[in-house]
Amino acid sequence: MIDQEQPRQLPRRDLLFQVSDWFAWAPERETRNAWRAWAGQADAAADDASMPALPMMLRRRVTPIGQKALGAAMACSSVTEARYVLASRHGEFDRTVTVLNSLAQGEQPSPAEFSMSVHHGLAGLLSIHTGNRAGHTAVAGSLDSFGYGLVEAVSCLVEAPMRPVMLIYFDAPLPSAYAPFRAGAEVDLPLVLAMTLSAPAGDALSVSANAGADEDESQENLPLSFLRFLLGARPTATARGGRMTWRWDRVQ
Repeated sequence: MIDQEQPRQLPRRDLLFQVSDWFAWAPERETRNAWRAWAGQADAAADDASMPALPMMLRRRVTPIGQKALGAAMACSSVTEARYVLASRHGEFDRTVTVLNSLAQGEQPSPAEFSMSVHHGLAGLLSIHTGNRAGHTAVAGSLDSFGYGLVEAVSCLVEAPMRPVMLIYFDAPLPSAYAPFRAGAEVDLPLVLAMTLSAPAGDALSVSANAGADEDESQENLPLSFLRFLLGARPTATARGGRMTWRWDRVQ
């Protein structure tokens, strides 16, 4: 539990990293150049490859938002050797709803839906598909999910600097039946962001956080705030999550 009376800051010196590759997806922003234009950094000469198509057998096993998450990961370098950190507030919640509806109707839930409803199911599928045995971690932290996922990913770099780490964030709005439980910038969802992180060699980025933040319906969510910072030139940026205020810095 976080002590709200004594703000705690994560040490910047231990949380340095570089983003060696990235891919994001949202409705109407499906290429890197579309995101660069969104951030005010359009570059017609830059790589603008679209998300790769998933094999049919893999596509049939995941939900629509899961397909986008896997596609974004496969669009990034090092997907076959990086350790995966999957961060999501809701995960593939449509699967959970299907399981709950089956139980409510007195039926046995589908074994496939039940087995894939766990939070790290997508990371497991991706590792099987790519033959990647580096391991994976799943993180869920409400509106701070992306921030905690980034800290986990950078911590993996500190532990094993020679192995890249892939952070995969994805979320979609809760179904209308769960509207009372919606909180924070769900207006910005669905959203997927995958990034290959590596140990810094020269200029780097850092992440830090202080305890103390309030949920704010109008606040841009954390992954969008970070992506705007990554694609821009500002030396620092801050964003509020649910219980933490996050800060990104460029470090020389």
